[in-house]
Parts: sequence; structure tokens; C-alpha cells
Amino acid sequence: MPPSSKPTMPKNQAAPGTRRLAPEQREQQIVAKAIEHFTRYGFAGSTRELAREIGVTQPLLYKYFPSKEALIDRVYSEVFSWQSSWETDLTDRTVTLAERLYRFYSDYAQVILREEWIRIFIFAGLTREGINNKYLSRLRTRVFLPVLIEVRHEYSIPEPRTAAELESEIELVWALHASIFYLGVRKWIYGLKTPKDIDALIRTKVNVFLHGAPQEMSEFRRTPPPG
Repeated sequence: MPPSSKPTMPKNQAAPGTRRLAPEQREQQIVAKAIEHFTRYGFAGSTRELAREIGVTQPLLYKYFPSKEALIDRVYSEVFSWQSSWETDLTDRTVTLAERLYRFYSDYAQVILREEWIRIFIFAGLTREGINNKYLSRLRTRVFLPVLIEVRHEYSIPEPRTAAELESEIELVWALHASIFYLGVRKWIYGLKTPKDIDALIRTKVNVFLHGAPQEMSEFRRTPPPG
């Protein structure tokens, strides 16, 4: 009797037990599963392991994403979505500055204080040098700098005299922003409890910022400009 042999699976075929999907559905399934995988394990795993967890063959995975880098880029763009309305709302002077900041950070918190957002962002910062830079650059130009312009306008504060003075102002916005981001770190990295009423906490943090930052920015102008 000839030795038995296992039938080989065509390279573009899904793994056994995986129902056939339309290409766009299969691609979205792969992305969704990849988000789950990277959230749990970071970016260290191989595409073979990832394909096995998704339930497809490695060749099929490569049919949709020619490299692991391509899949990571897609996951990154999917998780770290950006809403253009944030930028226009922040600069809408028909609304008080305090209310604009409340609304922005309340909406922003709903996006970033999710497990996949926090954990993938942390993993990316630790193991994929540079991948977060594009997002952080966008944050600086589309949130931090506009917020400072609005604070100066609201409190009649002159423009910064030097690049170093501007950086000192940006640190004030960073303090507000990081305090909200850190709520996600506490919950999804450290496993600690966080306040249930996030909106109320955001209002408190924004109030603290608006009570302190304008005074500090004005104080910068009363001292010799930093070198």
C-alpha cells in the first residue's frame, strides 16, 4: 500500500474551517485580528504566528499585505484615526476657550482611552523606533500650537520671543495632554482603577490648565528670554 500523504493546501487558500469571504471582508478581518494580536503581544511575533491566530495561511496573509511592515502600517492608520473636526472646533472663537478644550478632550479621550490605542501606542514607542513620530508631530502642529494661539488671544499674551520660549509654552500643553493620556496607561498598562466620570475629570484638568498656563506664559515675558 503506498504511503499516505496529506493533501497540500493551495497557497492562496484559507486555512481549514475558515469560510470563504469577499476580498474586502477578508482584508478587514485580517486587520481586525491583527489589531487584537498586536494589542496583546506587541510587534515581536512572526507573520506565521499571526496568520495562524487569524485562521488563514501565511501566503494568503501576504496576498493582502506583502510584508509585516505593510500590515503594521495599516493597523496603525486604523487605530490612530484623526478627526479633522477637532482642529476646527479648537479654533472656533464663537465658543469660549474653556468649552472648546472641554469638548475636544472629552471627544479625544473617547478615542484614545481604549485598550488597543494605549497598548499599541506604547508597544510602538518601545519596539518600533520612529513609528509614533508622525502622530506626535501632528499632535504638536494641529493641537498644541493652535491651543497656545488661542490662549494668547484669550489672555492678551504676546507672541513668544524665542524658539526656546515657545518650547516652554508647549510643555504647559503637554502637561494637560499627558495627564489625560495617562488615564489610559493607568487602566490598560498598570491595571489600576480610573475615575468613572472622565468628563468631570477632564473639566477639572482643563480648569487647572487655564488657571495656571496663562499666568506662566505671561511670566515668561517678564523675565529675560531663555537662551
